[in-house]
Amino acid sequence: MTPLTATELATAPSADPALVALAEVERRVLWLATSMVHHANRVRPNPSGLKVGGHQASSASMATIMTELWFEQLRPEDRVSVKPHASPVLHAINYLLGGLEERHMTSLRQFGGVQSYPSRTKDPDVVDYSTGSVGIGATAPIWGAIARRYASSLSGASARGRQYSLVGDAELDEGAVWEALLDTRVQELGEIVWIVDLNRQSLDRVVPDIAAGKLERMFDAVGWQVITVAFGRRLEEVFALPGGGALRTRILDMPNPEYQRLLRCPIEELRRRLPGEGSGSDAIRSLLSGIGDDDLRAAIRNLGGHDLTALRDAFAQIDDARPTVIIAYTIKGHGLPTEGHPQNHSSLLTVEQYAELGARLGEDPSAPWQRFAEDSDAGRLCARVAERLARPEVPNAAVPAVPVDFGRTPTGTGTTQAALGRVLLDLTRSAPDVARRVVTASPDVSSSTNLAGWLNKVGVWSTSARPDWFDDDGETIMHWRERPSGQHIELGIAEVNLVSLIGELGATWSRWGQPLYPIGVLYDPFVERALEPWSYGIYAGGQSILVGTPSGVSLAGEGGAHQSIKTPSIGLEQPECTSWEPAFAQDVEWMLLAAMAQMGRPGGRSAYLRLSTKPVDQRLAAIPADPAARERRRRQVVAGGFRLRAVDHPRATLVVMGAMVPEALAAADRLEAQGRPVDVVCVTSPSLLFEALRARDGDGEGGSWILDQILPADRAVPMVTVLDGHPHALAFLAGVRGVPARHLGVSRFGQAGDLGDVYRHHGIDVDSIVRAALDLTD
Repeated sequence: MTPLTATELATAPSADPALVALAEVERRVLWLATSMVHHANRVRPNPSGLKVGGHQASSASMATIMTELWFEQLRPEDRVSVKPHASPVLHAINYLLGGLEERHMTSLRQFGGVQSYPSRTKDPDVVDYSTGSVGIGATAPIWGAIARRYASSLSGASARGRQYSLVGDAELDEGAVWEALLDTRVQELGEIVWIVDLNRQSLDRVVPDIAAGKLERMFDAVGWQVITVAFGRRLEEVFALPGGGALRTRILDMPNPEYQRLLRCPIEELRRRLPGEGSGSDAIRSLLSGIGDDDLRAAIRNLGGHDLTALRDAFAQIDDARPTVIIAYTIKGHGLPTEGHPQNHSSLLTVEQYAELGARLGEDPSAPWQRFAEDSDAGRLCARVAERLARPEVPNAAVPAVPVDFGRTPTGTGTTQAALGRVLLDLTRSAPDVARRVVTASPDVSSSTNLAGWLNKVGVWSTSARPDWFDDDGETIMHWRERPSGQHIELGIAEVNLVSLIGELGATWSRWGQPLYPIGVLYDPFVERALEPWSYGIYAGGQSILVGTPSGVSLAGEGGAHQSIKTPSIGLEQPECTSWEPAFAQDVEWMLLAAMAQMGRPGGRSAYLRLSTKPVDQRLAAIPADPAARERRRRQVVAGGFRLRAVDHPRATLVVMGAMVPEALAAADRLEAQGRPVDVVCVTSPSLLFEALRARDGDGEGGSWILDQILPADRAVPMVTVLDGHPHALAFLAGVRGVPARHLGVSRFGQAGDLGDVYRHHGIDVDSIVRAALDLTD
């Protein structure tokens, strides 16, 4: 079947010169996007023979929508999250606007070139939101809108500008989408606009049961404005003819696969199949008899998502008072020889089909990267749009330095979880300008994670002030004072929303010049649930602090469902993130301040703190009183570990992390009584120690001094590692000096019980530590 040009599919181009130029741009965008994928797969040498891939059909589905959006609707203050598989369209548009050099057009999916999916941090052109993780990139502008509003409360600048998401209909299957839409805060964000590419296809097939009506009702139910763009002007004109009403009903009611099949029928078969067998079939046949072949072929393809005028009208209906969704009917592969084919998702045009497309669009396959002549209408349109969308550079706000130590030493018995709230309150007293940039977030666990004091102090962020009806209730300890200057954001029970939000809050320094210190707090067992969107946020340039608390089987009474095992390894392995697990309240202070100091700047990092509700005698920390010795301890804590006990002629080293320190020290006392003295090393960051080990071996950057201080070569003796988590997280430390080792930890699902019983069950109690050391030193 011969594909139709974008110009032929535009609505009455001869009547509107501006539309003629816009349709010409639309055609060139389709060609350039298709050519980028074609070059990557058919032209560029591929020595390995591995699939390169790309998504010509998915890009074609979005070409009209994105042309209309960029060339007529966008303003410089707007931001757009682009459907991952439409990335070639984004780059084609940026190329026409002068944002990409020609050399980049041939580098799609090449090392160092244009990325497979839009990336803020890796693509050479302007990308507002990284996408690729299904559903996560789609919802990012929601959290970006909140982050922008929050940042504007610090800068005083306007928070205006729409936040667009271009979403494939199959992406709406992802649970993260509906978790975000159901949050009540989202209903207040009138700047949110989603455009759903309703092409009714997924990766493998035409989806039989996608119904626009169902989607309309779902968005309407959560308070969104719903605008449906079903048909273009050409098809609407056909519907206005006698029998047109029956044709409209027939098209709307037919199954998705049947409609897709019609697109691939020869014209004679199309005329036979289209009327169907229903009560209106005779009227439809009569109607079709008066329409020529070319007009019928064009009309059946004239869906709203491929009609510039219909899309223009849809954008004009947005009221900005509440979130808006535009549901645009489209055809996957529109304008390509593969349009409507059920397996066209990742299919590639053959060389012959590509040449045929070039001839049909008036393009030269041997010179595919042509821009428009400057004196042409399309060229002038591109120049005007490029000038209109130019964004002024936003300087970073001056931010005071984060302190490194408040100078106070905790006493008594305490938990690392409780220390978090105290450190935040201390920050408001010791460094109020820094504290003003802290924003905390939690999924309905603020009180149970010890944030109540902080929340009472700084208030809860809201788009507008709301009364706290329990403010005068003397028995209410936690006060919910909501105002635009509040610094805590409470979400529903949806960890994906939490980490998506802190990721966007952590990107405000690069978007709007306002560094923030976002801290998300959630139960540590649920870090795994939130891992993908949090990792996505880090990949996209968001620098945040994730606090998992309480952690481990030390939460004995809660049972196995609330006991985390693998999270220490997650912290060890997450790129661009430092993981810390403190044993003492003082460690929490030093770690949190160090984490904040590495955020809000190019090359910054995120952090993960794993806290516990296990009470620990703070005297065991033995914080030095001498200022120089105290500073040495602080540097060791934030670098990865410190020696908690050193003995003459150690027979072994006990390496311990977090809540297990009291057990390790008790085991050391018993071993010394048996004439087998041991050193005790407290690990505070497996990730930093592993980086130090790689640096020592020449495989990474940074120094390895911390290894020499906590595991010096002249004290290389057998090692027992123990933590409240999977033993894998510390097992690599035996390789620092190549010593025999036993690794104790939790490698089975937990269960409820007394702390001693649970520790014995997992083999991390004092007896187990002593036995392991005796085995190694026998």
